[in-house]
Amino acid sequence: MADRYVKLPSSLSVPPLVYAGMQLNGLSAIQSCIFTKEHKGSMFLEEHLLLFMKRGTYHIQHGKLNYTVRENEMILLNKSILIDYHKKGNEDNIFESLMFFLKDEFIVDFMKMSNTQVKRCNEKMIPVVKPVKERLLRFFDSLFPYFTETEKIDDELIKLKMLQLLYDISGTDKNLLQQILQLKKQAYSDLARVMEDNFMNPLVLADFAYLSGRSLASFKRDFFAIYNTSPALWIKEKRLTKAKELLLNTSMSVTDVCYSTGFENTAHFAKIFKEFFGFSPSQITKQTTDSAKALSA
Repeated sequence: MADRYVKLPSSLSVPPLVYAGMQLNGLSAIQSCIFTKEHKGSMFLEEHLLLFMKRGTYHIQHGKLNYTVRENEMILLNKSILIDYHKKGNEDNIFESLMFFLKDEFIVDFMKMSNTQVKRCNEKMIPVVKPVKERLLRFFDSLFPYFTETEKIDDELIKLKMLQLLYDISGTDKNLLQQILQLKKQAYSDLARVMEDNFMNPLVLADFAYLSGRSLASFKRDFFAIYNTSPALWIKEKRLTKAKELLLNTSMSVTDVCYSTGFENTAHFAKIFKEFFGFSPSQITKQTTDSAKALSA
């Protein structure tokens, strides 16, 4: 599991994910990432993320949703979600971004300081890629020198820079500010949506509970109330059904289907597949191959 995804921001100090960063007593973090080639992976967002692209492109997939953040664009993502990413450098193979991780407590502090109210909104925030205006571009550019001298910067200066970020957003994009302020209300995620978006990912029950914003006990209780079965049985059935669909309708090998549907051992996959359906995965692939040969004859 550890090499399948990382949790951010707690894993940001692990190469090759990042080269420099600033953090304020765990309250919030700013991170600069520079790459010279393409990089793909998956990650949990432990905190809300405001991502700004300086150079290159950042493709993000969350469930069925896809976003591409290009140079001088940004996106806001709420915490407790799992995303797949594809980072790609520009024509000079340079990738550079700023990531701002915002804790709920910091957002609340800003609201008190600025006397800002959250507008009533019953709809869940949908991420939108936005162009960055000149005022914010200048702010982002002003941060890059700090990443080379993080040990010389005290906490109060970092806090001031983070507050400046929210004030600048307040002055340039009221809608984005309201989205940030509403984030603190959205930690308790839609459990059914979490399951449908992530059942094919190689996660354990504790990870699903984390994604839904619940303790493991609360997750199991709420899951049973919705599905009238255990999470383990539901996930197993969903993965096996999807695996059968892929074997019947694609040219993927048994091994590829095994790993793409969240299983991590081909022998175990073949065993439980046969127990569930009454025939093995290889029997399906043989039947599909024979049918294709007969049609082409």
